[in-house]
Amino acid sequence: LARFAREADFDCFLLASCYTLLVQSALAELFPLCIEKRIGIICGAPYNSGILATGAQEGARFSYKPASPEIMERVRKIESVCTTHGVPLKAAALQFPLAHPAVVSVIPGSRSEAELNDNIQMMAFPIPAAFWSELKGRNLLPCEVPVPVGDKT
Repeated sequence: LARFAREADFDCFLLASCYTLLVQSALAELFPLCIEKRIGIICGAPYNSGILATGAQEGARFSYKPASPEIMERVRKIESVCTTHGVPLKAAALQFPLAHPAVVSVIPGSRSEAELNDNIQMMAFPIPAAFWSELKGRNLLPCEVPVPVGDKT
């Protein structure tokens, strides 16, 4: 997508699984180009194929295949911070991408009305600023990554 952003004019890109709590590969090159050229990013697959919705449980999937032991361990660490702050993992996964100024929307996908309603609730869930600070402090997110403002508690 960075090549497309450099070589042509676009209104937006759909970027799947590349800007999530686990993966920020778009941060260094693509996002600055998109900001410069006013290209909006629609983040798809914010749950990274499921693991950021289910957590690090048996059979969890990451990037459309079984999650590796390393990914499972990283998710467990994120879940620990979630537990400390009373934040559902799904809420953090949905709200995180929207803090970046290049991101205009997040589309998690829903297979049922119940999933849709859950996604709506997770988007509205209040997440304290201390949660994002702890993720950065524990090196679970890069220090330079933008995070939601939080509720200042």
